[in-house]
Amino acid sequence: MTADANADSTQSIFTTAVVTISDSRSRGERPDVSGPAVSELLEKSGFRVVKKQAVQDDSMQIQNALVHLALEVRFIVTTGGTGIAERDVTPEATEAICERVIDGVAERMRVESYKKTPFAPLSRGVCGVRGKTLILNLPGSPSGAVESLEAVLELVPHALHLLDGKTEHPSR
Repeated sequence: MTADANADSTQSIFTTAVVTISDSRSRGERPDVSGPAVSELLEKSGFRVVKKQAVQDDSMQIQNALVHLALEVRFIVTTGGTGIAERDVTPEATEAICERVIDGVAERMRVESYKKTPFAPLSRGVCGVRGKTLILNLPGSPSGAVESLEAVLELVPHALHLLDGKTEHPSR
């Protein structure tokens, strides 16, 4: 089995949830474009998306969704609410329920995004851990969400293995 095939079979065991954070999308006033784009990339990459939902830009609603989903899945991806507008509270809500924050993952997303847009530093998404679940905040635009996820997706299986106590590093 090749290393790529092994990575694909490893990722397929990871259950994933995609949460779109948007007032208008949660009320059904606008179609969700980012959530499906992220879900498609995850599924193409071997992850099993088992939950999809939309919640309002409200800290308590975001926290409740993340806490409940962390009991069901190993990887949660949020899209939206990472900017600097008044209702953009996703990073704060995520940090409030995480036991640890993994700064390097968010830094990598911003570095890669900066290659395409000078506005990347305004994205405040975070990555954190709750129990054995990894939580990753992505921007709300479909292209920004997909590009940010692509920048860090290769790190996710190893992070989830580390959370399982498998501390051996893969050979290069």
